[in-house]
Amino acid sequence: MLSRIRFIMIILALITANMATASADKFMSGPAIKNYGKHAKVQQDFNFDKNSTFKVAFDLVKQSEIGAVNTKIEKLARFINMHVANGVPAKNINLALVVHGKAGFDLLKGQLYQEKHQQKNANTALLQDLMKNQVTIYVCGQSAAYHGISNEMLEPGVQMALSAMTAHSVLQNQGYTLNPF
Repeated sequence: MLSRIRFIMIILALITANMATASADKFMSGPAIKNYGKHAKVQQDFNFDKNSTFKVAFDLVKQSEIGAVNTKIEKLARFINMHVANGVPAKNINLALVVHGKAGFDLLKGQLYQEKHQQKNANTALLQDLMKNQVTIYVCGQSAAYHGISNEMLEPGVQMALSAMTAHSVLQNQGYTLNPF
């Protein structure tokens, strides 16, 4: 009886693993950002105007694992890719990333990140790809000061804000919504 239960459990585990692999295969990167932001084609019931303008702010406080891409940063690439793939012109997508806390270390220039963590900054290429696609990246000046991060230490293009609170307030006044994910 016990061996039969084990056999059934193994079969269920194999079926579940195959389903997960098949589901993961449905995700693709691009078309705007080639190496990041995988998304799936879905049959939509919630339709939206493809000519809409998207102004969305994302908030990031958690630093990635050392040497790994920050999955929260990659969500911006997914947002861009899935909307462009569904007919939204890239010029209609304006995203902002507001970074605070230890996540500021993910915005360090490559050499400085390498010196601090003894590994490459896996976020460098992603940050550059995002900024090439109309993403504005702000780091909280208060968090940066607390963690000893100066403007010169940041990846080129990253902007220092007075604070994350200030950046979010200004972005909201400019018509940006806050993405809750």
